[in-house]
Amino acid sequence: MTATARLEEADLRLPPFYPGMRIGLFGGSFDPPHEGHLKVSLVALRALRLDAVWWLVSPHNPLKRNVPSADLHRRILAARQMARHPAIRVTGIEAALGTRYTADTLRHLLPRLRGVAPVWMMGADNLASFHHWREWREIAQSLPIAVFNRPGSFRDALASPAAHALWRARHDPSDAPLLAAMPPPAWVFLPAPHVDISSTALRRNPSAS
Repeated sequence: MTATARLEEADLRLPPFYPGMRIGLFGGSFDPPHEGHLKVSLVALRALRLDAVWWLVSPHNPLKRNVPSADLHRRILAARQMARHPAIRVTGIEAALGTRYTADTLRHLLPRLRGVAPVWMMGADNLASFHHWREWREIAQSLPIAVFNRPGSFRDALASPAAHALWRARHDPSDAPLLAAMPPPAWVFLPAPHVDISSTALRRNPSAS
């Protein structure tokens, strides 16, 4: 077995965890990973009082069919270099599970995390399009959700069909430290950080970083 194969095998495993941990699950293509991912994760660790944030590097994004899928191993290694924090761990578990959609990933992953308090993390732009995700209502019923502001996405996010459908489950940002322990559906919209970097923009213009 080559060194590369050993790295790939390790990167497809779940990071270490223990009962009682509060873990933020941050999914995406991370193509490429950037400072915005790091900034959101650091805010999540503090604001949500998490023990860890896991970057779930997806093999591909089913909502971005026109974007060529980059090499998963390369993106995992790049994400690990960008994370730069002991509480931020990177995993390609979706490839190991063989899942394409978040709902399927959570359906397989959450039973493995019994005793853990997970929180799904997403940007405001994701909330704006959340109603297009497969089984998005089931996702919201599966675990609490933390939404992080993105410049230009605030109005669209909070006016989205998903936000309207889940408005009774929305909590004040001051309740963010309690979110991981809340029974779903439960979500908070955090006004900070204002992350104006996107992986799509960086692919089009790498010098923008």
